[in-house]
Amino acid sequence: MSENFDFETDWLNKFHKNITRFSDEETAQKVTEGAEGLNSKSNPEDIISWTQHALDRLERFVDDSEVRKILLESACHYPQSELEEFKQLYAETRDVDLVHRKLQEKFERFLSNVLKLDEKMIAEVERRGWGVAGFKKGNTIIVAKIPKSGYLKQYLDEKDPEKRREIYCHCPRIRDAVKLGKSIPSNYCYCSAGFYKNIWETILQKPVEIEMLKSIFLGDDECQFKITLPVDA
Repeated sequence: MSENFDFETDWLNKFHKNITRFSDEETAQKVTEGAEGLNSKSNPEDIISWTQHALDRLERFVDDSEVRKILLESACHYPQSELEEFKQLYAETRDVDLVHRKLQEKFERFLSNVLKLDEKMIAEVERRGWGVAGFKKGNTIIVAKIPKSGYLKQYLDEKDPEKRREIYCHCPRIRDAVKLGKSIPSNYCYCSAGFYKNIWETILQKPVEIEMLKSIFLGDDECQFKITLPVDA
């Protein structure tokens, strides 16, 4: 990722574009009012306050189903180049179980070779269904977001549930909000859901449905999603 990349600026641009896509430019202007100049160096309280008001406006101006589409499409994505092998494997075999297993194996290698987790920690991550693959049963997958890599060992060692929540999310505005005791509408977590939705839509080249089951903004310890694959996958 470029050293000039700014998470806030990038996300705001995607957010504006997707509001326009699923509604119109006038609504996008109304919802994103006040975002001018916000970037990753801005005061976290200013970013959180703007996000609260922007999502309130979005939910007021746009139907709930469209709100979720906007946030799903504003997600960060798994590196598309790294999904090509799974997309090709599915195209050749039409075996979703095989693809799911290979995706899990790749994730386990990442835990071992990149994050340098020991076997005990890897087993705990697998037990919780954290990561990219999750648990598959029939045409559904239950997946929970793994804590941000840089905080994972700290998270697993931390006993205080509130401190765990502070370091859990990959999104900086969410980590700051929890740390500051602020709340953001839980619909925002569909932005995280979009990460997983994109993985399976890229692999299958078909639309999938996704539902939020748990969120730290609903008082849960983790964010968990249910992915429903097409019946003909």
